[in-house]
Amino acid sequence: MSGNKYIDRAEEPEVLEQPKKKDTKPTSKGGNKVVQILSGDFLAREFFVQNLGFIFFLMLLLLLLVAKGYYVKQLSDNIIKTERELDDINTDYVELKARFLEETRRDKLVERLKDRGLKEPTAPPHVIRVKE
Repeated sequence: MSGNKYIDRAEEPEVLEQPKKKDTKPTSKGGNKVVQILSGDFLAREFFVQNLGFIFFLMLLLLLLVAKGYYVKQLSDNIIKTERELDDINTDYVELKARFLEETRRDKLVERLKDRGLKEPTAPPHVIRVKE
């Protein structure tokens, strides 16, 4: 015997084994699932059809999550814009208050009122109290 079962076929025909067919399915489980997803076969499976309501619920939750993200971003932008406006208004207020205090100082008022004939009083003010 030569050890090759195909050459020795005539001698022992009933002993010969047919070559095994290879599975056409991919060996990795992940590859099979990817092919199912890409082809859309998973949509027809019994598990998917039975849990369709739950899957729609999950999609709704994901949609709400994305909408919440956009809403929070919009609120954040509005808060930043309002804070900038408030800082500008506060800066204007401080500037105007400083200018007002400068213009209403006692010595400046005396100079401005001198042309009108008004003088600064030298006597302290008197309090008038009325008894009932």
